[in-house]
Amino acid sequence: MIVNAEKNGPVFSKKNDLRCTRVGVFLRNSYLDELPQLINIIKGEITFVGPRPERPYFHNIFCKKYPSWEKRLRVLPGITGWAQVHNITSHTPAKKLKYDLEYIQNKSFWLDLKIIFISFHYIFSGLYAKNTSRLHKN
Repeated sequence: MIVNAEKNGPVFSKKNDLRCTRVGVFLRNSYLDELPQLINIIKGEITFVGPRPERPYFHNIFCKKYPSWEKRLRVLPGITGWAQVHNITSHTPAKKLKYDLEYIQNKSFWLDLKIIFISFHYIFSGLYAKNTSRLHKN
């Protein structure tokens, strides 16, 4: 992001977001921006699979709008999750919440393994960057 990218307050990124630098777009699309989170996994602060954390500003808004939103905090957040592999990141918070709660209710080693497999498949096939809106939320 450029300096002072959110000087007027937090916003979701969008298609052709002028706040993004070329380097930032490359890091995001290549998933290199996720590497520092491995330190958080080692420290036990997050897991590889779980609901993606939301920035505090949006978390507070969603908690008020969706009473079940805080249920996402029952498990550690993750780098990838059930909503991500279902291409939900660019949709409404309600849809993301639906998949996150489904994950929490059905959490298992095998479901985590499935999510990891699908995530790596998307990353290495290039489909994840093309078929999701990780950088360009609408």
